[in-house]
Amino acid sequence: MPTLVLSHRYSPDSNALFAAALAAGWDIERLHAFRCPDGLAARAPVFYGETILADAIMDDLCLVLLEPTSDWLPRLPQRHRLRDVRLTTLSEALSIQERVFIKPTDEKCFPARVYANGAALDPDPVLPPDLPVLVSEPVVFEVEFRFFVREREVAAFSPYIRNGEIARNAAGDWEAAPAEIEAASTAIRAVLDDPDVEMPPAVVVDVGRMAGRGWGVVEANPAWASGLCGCDPASVLSVLRRASVARDMLSEAETRWVRRVMKS
Repeated sequence: MPTLVLSHRYSPDSNALFAAALAAGWDIERLHAFRCPDGLAARAPVFYGETILADAIMDDLCLVLLEPTSDWLPRLPQRHRLRDVRLTTLSEALSIQERVFIKPTDEKCFPARVYANGAALDPDPVLPPDLPVLVSEPVVFEVEFRFFVREREVAAFSPYIRNGEIARNAAGDWEAAPAEIEAASTAIRAVLDDPDVEMPPAVVVDVGRMAGRGWGVVEANPAWASGLCGCDPASVLSVLRRASVARDMLSEAETRWVRRVMKS
């Protein structure tokens, strides 16, 4: 049986996956330090947690994690993203003169949002000029859905954001109208069925309705570091399992999706 490897953070998502893994008969290892107990690598580890922990322990686990590449969204056909998006560097982004959405491709080292211009970003001076960032024309997402995808099939999905706020009501339920669910499902299916769209074997894809444009892809993220929203944790486990690959089992086709750890 696999072993679900979790961080020390007892978040609602982490706890939900803990319970789902327990019900599925998995072993569970919750780490309380940036190191692994002896023998964990031999217990079919499946990771879920923060990127900083992942980068610290992957060697100990003899594991690689699959994730979308930094240029996945810019390379996505325009018919699915419905807006201009490009990959650039922090230094180039700072020179942009018009209103623009700027987001770091990996760590949350500055807020991902719309800026009046590049200079308004005012980043921390310690950030390297060649830091990869995504820049795009500003759009308004009226509603967003999160999809956990395994081998181009939806394993679990949930409403995510509505009008900039978490799409959860006072009772704690994740709400969406049936018509929105149908439209979001149609949008993700179009992406998954498109042979021009390359995709990791396990990934999270967010889709949303853009004001004046229709339904398109918001972004893609690593399944192993993404919030569940209202997704069924038992169904998410299969996606997490596919995203964690033992190094000696890595296929050539999977290598392009392997997370690269930046060495200081």
